[in-house]
Amino acid sequence: MDLKGNKKYKNRSFISSFEFAKTGLITVYKEERNMKKHVASAIAVVLLGFIFKITRFEWLFLLTSVFLVMILEVVNTSVENLVDLITEQHFHPFAKNAKDMAAGAVLLASIFAVIVGLLVFGPHILEILGLF
Repeated sequence: MDLKGNKKYKNRSFISSFEFAKTGLITVYKEERNMKKHVASAIAVVLLGFIFKITRFEWLFLLTSVFLVMILEVVNTSVENLVDLITEQHFHPFAKNAKDMAAGAVLLASIFAVIVGLLVFGPHILEILGLF
């Protein structure tokens, strides 16, 4: 909706809302190198999950952490685009802070995902190596 209350751009149906969301995900995948890495990591995690025959709870922890990283990457990209739009891509310390903080959220989630991955896959790998 624009500032005058014109609703001509308002989503008219669930399908149109879904299409806009799908377009956003495709855009972030195409334009963000890190999102490609997150998707590749997610695929690797799923494959390893099938190989190691992990439990439902292990799936829950792994998929939650993997999707959290990808969700935050989408939010980070949104923040970066919005900040660039507002500042017209000129440097401002508050703009830098906003972008750095959003990137920090992705970093924290990524560290969490690695820890979850180690906790889930570690015992399986140690068992294969005969160390557990």
